[in-house]
Amino acid sequence: MEYIIFTGQLFLSIFLGSLIGWQRHNIGKAAGARTFAMVSVGSTLFTLLSINMSSGDPSRIAAQILTGIGFIGAGTIIHKKDNVEGLTTAAGLWSVAAIGMAIGFGWYIQAIIASILIFIVFAIKTDKNKWY
Repeated sequence: MEYIIFTGQLFLSIFLGSLIGWQRHNIGKAAGARTFAMVSVGSTLFTLLSINMSSGDPSRIAAQILTGIGFIGAGTIIHKKDNVEGLTTAAGLWSVAAIGMAIGFGWYIQAIIASILIFIVFAIKTDKNKWY
C-alpha cells in the first residue's frame, strides 16, 4: 500500500468524522468532534489492517468493529425516569464507524455522500416531546 494513499484515507476519515462530531459538540452533546474522529479513523485503520493481512478473512475484523462500537454507543445512552438520552449520538457513532470502514475499503465517494446525509439528519431539529 502506498503511504500517500494510506495517509489520505486517514485524513479523509478524520475530516468526515470531525465534521459529524462537530455538529454534536455544537449542540452540547458529550461525544463531539474528537470522539467521532477517533471512531472513524480507528475503523478505517482496522479495515486497512484486515484487508492487508496475509491470512484470514477481512470481514471478521469488520464485524468486530461494529460490535466494539456497539459497546461504546451503549455507554452514551442514559435512562432517566421517562427520558432516554444519547440514542442519536450512539447511532451517529455507529454510522461514523461505517464511514470509516467505507474509506478503508476505498469507497470514498460513498463515504462522503453518507457523511453529508448523516450531517443533514443530525441538523434536523425535532420537538423533544415527539416520539421520533
